[in-house]
Amino acid sequence: MTKFLLDTNVLLWYFWDKERISSIKELIVSEDTEIFISSVSIWEVLIKTRKGKLDIDVDKMQFFIKKCGFLELPLDSSYAEAYLNLPHIHGDPYDHMLLAQAITCPMRFITGDELLAEYSSLVMVV
Repeated sequence: MTKFLLDTNVLLWYFWDKERISSIKELIVSEDTEIFISSVSIWEVLIKTRKGKLDIDVDKMQFFIKKCGFLELPLDSSYAEAYLNLPHIHGDPYDHMLLAQAITCPMRFITGDELLAEYSSLVMVV
């Protein structure tokens, strides 16, 4: 079974803009894959919603996550070393935490941000 961690942008596109991820939709719904959503992504959406940068119903998003059978990947201190070892290519701390999780687990990290591909061969850009 192949494991994938979705970047926050891919998670949002999956529920609210499926056209942007049409190339990987079959991969996400395949029975041969396990899809993980980091607790970091939930917090990122909450924080950006509270700041007015996003207009997302977080309860609805969490309902969709469970309904789709996506698994939550909690953030704990076991990812700290990978986080500290990341080069300073990109300045987004949310992405750094997500990358640290994907690298440590390891699992493929699906993102819409091409710059993140410079971090690891585990990064898959859509």
